[in-house]
Amino acid sequence: MAVSLGDVNPVGKLDIGSIGLGLLIFFLVVLILGGIGFAIYMRMQKKKLKYIIPLYKMIGARPIKIATYKAMDFKVGFAGDVLWYVPKKKKYISMGTIQTAPNEYPHFEREDGEWINFGLGDIDAQMKLANVKYVHSDMRSQRIAISNMLENRFKGKQSWWDKYGSIVTMVIFYLVVAIAMVIIFFQWGKIIEGTNTLVDKIDVLQNGKCPATTTGVVPAIALFLIKPFRRKRKNGIS
Repeated sequence: MAVSLGDVNPVGKLDIGSIGLGLLIFFLVVLILGGIGFAIYMRMQKKKLKYIIPLYKMIGARPIKIATYKAMDFKVGFAGDVLWYVPKKKKYISMGTIQTAPNEYPHFEREDGEWINFGLGDIDAQMKLANVKYVHSDMRSQRIAISNMLENRFKGKQSWWDKYGSIVTMVIFYLVVAIAMVIIFFQWGKIIEGTNTLVDKIDVLQNGKCPATTTGVVPAIALFLIKPFRRKRKNGIS
């Protein structure tokens, strides 16, 4: 009796092609849901950046707007104190109080790199006209306090990659393995189907050449062994 290679299917009577299709659909759903979740997360992060900060600087003896940044609230401690965090500059500044438009707080970058919230006017020109080096004591003390507070808060804190790098690596590894398994299942299903078709054709061919009582590949092998033996007997070779 002929043996079909489908009988050696490691998953029994289950269709390997169907398993591969199911795995592919599952991982596609996971990727789609992950993409939707990531889009929602990015949307929520953008909504937090609700403060617009046009940044001006003296270029060519006149103030020029060099960039426009967005800032978000950054809570400090448990007393309700809030700073502003500018992600693009990775800079923490005190809350602005002077607006030129809804949620728009223009800042001027001084020669020493300090950001000052202002309305209109050239702060550098005013300081030079007064012939003094103007130091905003409140801003300077706040900057020193912010520096010390952030140093204490983030001391010994792990970076994002140090904290989640191993998890990201494992997820990528399992995704690669899962995709490889899907491809192998699909290819194995095609090989099984093609081999079964080939075996059926061989059975039909052997049944047409051999007696009905013998089936399979074994009679064909027997014919190849018998024919040379008959030639030798005819030639008188023992």
